Amino acid sequence: MNITFIGGGNMAAAIVAGLAREGGHRIRVVEPDAAKGAQLAADYGVAALESAPAAFGQDEVVVLAVKPQVLREVCTQLAGKLDGALVVSIAAGIRADALSRWLSGHSRIVRVMPNTPAMVGKGMSGLFAAPAVDEADRTAAETVMRAVGDTLWLDDEAGIDDITCISGSGPAYVFYFMESMMEAATAAGFDEAEARRLVLATFDGAVELARNSLLPVATLRQNVMSKGGTTERAIARFDAEGVKAAIKAGAEDCRLRSIEMGNELGRD
Repeated sequence: MNITFIGGGNMAAAIVAGLAREGGHRIRVVEPDAAKGAQLAADYGVAALESAPAAFGQDEVVVLAVKPQVLREVCTQLAGKLDGALVVSIAAGIRADALSRWLSGHSRIVRVMPNTPAMVGKGMSGLFAAPAVDEADRTAAETVMRAVGDTLWLDDEAGIDDITCISGSGPAYVFYFMESMMEAATAAGFDEAEARRLVLATFDGAVELARNSLLPVATLRQNVMSKGGTTERAIARFDAEGVKAAIKAGAEDCRLRSIEMGNELGRD
């Protein structure tokens, strides 16, 4: 597959690395920072360009991997060069209609909401296909994102806002909880290295248990709790402090902010 990345930042580099491991792809990265482009070329054997090529082919996948704030300018530069190429945007907040408008009516567009665990091949990406995208295009876009983890197709573009507040921003929620547990561990007398080790192992083990169990996570939680015991006391405090309600409310705030950003960033 012929793939050109517009932008060579962290997420683009992670996807390039995954595709390079698979092999069989012809990859170019357009990155104005010559040193960064040279590093990507050295690490993954890709062709590094400081500016976009004069034209793309219909069989090419063009991945927009730049910051949302500069995407309009980038699209304006690409308009007229795409020749029907499939455009895959991993830029947050910019809806397909805005992309199409900035690309002079280009319609083969897939939007993606990835997350940062893609950097270690454990990502979760939500994908939405514009109406002009056919099954072959879907397969191509999925191939790109499955190089860094799992994927989920969304029937409606509003689903991008929904998945943003769960898997898109979700790693930050997990890190926040980890941070709290590490602070609790140091308060209990463990040093920072021990606290980190304890918390990471606990999360790793709990996730693996949930993945391999047929039981609901609520049941797995209850299985740790003995009546009148230590875990029950901790969960009772979480409930009294409204921890679960706050997590759900925070996720909803995240979803609403995603909608707001789509309105703000998509303006001409």
